[in-house]
Amino acid sequence: MSIPNNTNGTNWTGTTGPADELHTDVCVVGGGPAGLALSLMLLRSGVRVTVLEKSTRFERAFRGEILQPGGQRILDDLGVLTAARDAGACELDGFQLVDRSRVLLDIDYRRLAAPYDHLLAVPQRHLLDALLAQCRQLPGFRHLDGHRVGALLEEDGRITGAVAHGPGRRRRVHARVVVGADGRFSKTRALAGIGAGRVEAFGHDVLWFKVDAPGRQTGYVRIHRTAGSPVLVHDSHPGRLQIGWTLPHKSWPELAARGIGEVRRELTAALPQYADLIETAVGSLSDLSLLDVFAGKADEWTRDGLVLIGDSAHTHSPLGAQGINLALQDAAVLHPVLVGALRAGTVGRERFAPFVDARLPAVNAVMKMQEMQAKGMFGNGGPVLDLLRSGIARLIRHSPLGERITHRVAFGSPPVDVRTDLFAVGPAAPADRTQTTKG
Repeated sequence: MSIPNNTNGTNWTGTTGPADELHTDVCVVGGGPAGLALSLMLLRSGVRVTVLEKSTRFERAFRGEILQPGGQRILDDLGVLTAARDAGACELDGFQLVDRSRVLLDIDYRRLAAPYDHLLAVPQRHLLDALLAQCRQLPGFRHLDGHRVGALLEEDGRITGAVAHGPGRRRRVHARVVVGADGRFSKTRALAGIGAGRVEAFGHDVLWFKVDAPGRQTGYVRIHRTAGSPVLVHDSHPGRLQIGWTLPHKSWPELAARGIGEVRRELTAALPQYADLIETAVGSLSDLSLLDVFAGKADEWTRDGLVLIGDSAHTHSPLGAQGINLALQDAAVLHPVLVGALRAGTVGRERFAPFVDARLPAVNAVMKMQEMQAKGMFGNGGPVLDLLRSGIARLIRHSPLGERITHRVAFGSPPVDVRTDLFAVGPAAPADRTQTTKG
């Protein structure tokens, strides 16, 4: 499929023209999982894509690295899951809520149908490397790393591109559609004058760090309830544990002011089984990374010529490992909508309504679920609440209803697949699956 560029009246020639004037069909701002997955889908559908990414490498620290089965299936459809796994990953059997040595809640993903019967902890750089490598093999792709978006181009009320500032030069990227995929503090969203819709729905922030733990990984995502603040722990490649210490919202500056010794003391008290690892790994405050936890839903997700996806459109707590999953689902749902709009030659916001109509209920459901999870897992309540948790645990572990709940968390509601029938370049069929997932 060759989609004409109605914005500038020219077809793709493989050259950039003047150094500061570039032309494309879709300009994606942000080279994270959502942006690169969408780019790959569009490229395989014959659409020209330019990605603006402010970073120049993927070696920086990423905290979100757990793939739900639904996200794994999307990546399998794109032919990149195997490459990401082979670069290094850890399979996790499910989620557990642990109070001292007692398991209060066990969500077992092995009850799901293979091959998507587990969580996958994969360093995000492995995922991004795999996606970018596939994009680079396809015609019509341009990757401008080290470029920050500085302005949006507009004509008669429609977004027509973006101004990118890179090393020693400024580029005007003319596009028929701009996709904002640049995260929870999206510059694209701000430049469009769209409010972030931030809501202080959670009473905690998360302090992240990793420790080397050869031979001591658990195969689970565990939330440890302690006398102080709960702590999240899961395996991370290679032979490490990623630890997220929850703190009362905005309390970190006061704690940090007391020094690394006090911080380390509280951490080892919360996780005495890993005290030796923490003592070795946490030598200064710079070894710790604070995540400001909040919920957010942008006031609008679309404008004429503009769409927001992933964290740019909706921001979530790390609880439940839904961030990457939702971003990949956004990309898969938006892909056929964009292809249809480009083919029709109309990119007004009304053309993007099917994307919003499909994704908004799913996002709302996850936000509601995470609020309930936060209250149930982090809240105090004594013996009565512990008894309630035990009842919920038995329901999830032993009943058909519990299996349906696990499936919904794992795959979304409804599950999302990639429209590979729209692919004109590269693999045109889903990856071979030994079984179908349970509905």
